[in-house]
Amino acid sequence: MRYMMLICDNGGWGQLSEEESGKLYGRVGEWWNEQAAAGRIIEGHQLQPADTATTVRRGADGNVTVTDGPFLEAKEVVGGYGIIEVPDLDAAIALASGWPGPDTIEIRPLIEQAGM
Repeated sequence: MRYMMLICDNGGWGQLSEEESGKLYGRVGEWWNEQAAAGRIIEGHQLQPADTATTVRRGADGNVTVTDGPFLEAKEVVGGYGIIEVPDLDAAIALASGWPGPDTIEIRPLIEQAGM
């Protein structure tokens, strides 16, 4: 089964020194490469910071508003994602539990549709 693993920065990275951050990025890279080599991570990317976002809102009336910045003011922002393929939710939780960063991981099953 495929899941999206949303990696949300909850402010923990900002509390690390440059040296600590560098070491942790190294551990994250190692973890990612191990999971990809094992076939559990299909794809994923780190995102640019939230202040680079553009938000498009479509109201019920059909009007579209475009604004700079993320949709919500939140303490946690999505910093990256991974598409994972594992047998079930328990396996997805076990995989996400091994994430080495000080982040919140949200796991959502993907809706598989033919032709998409």
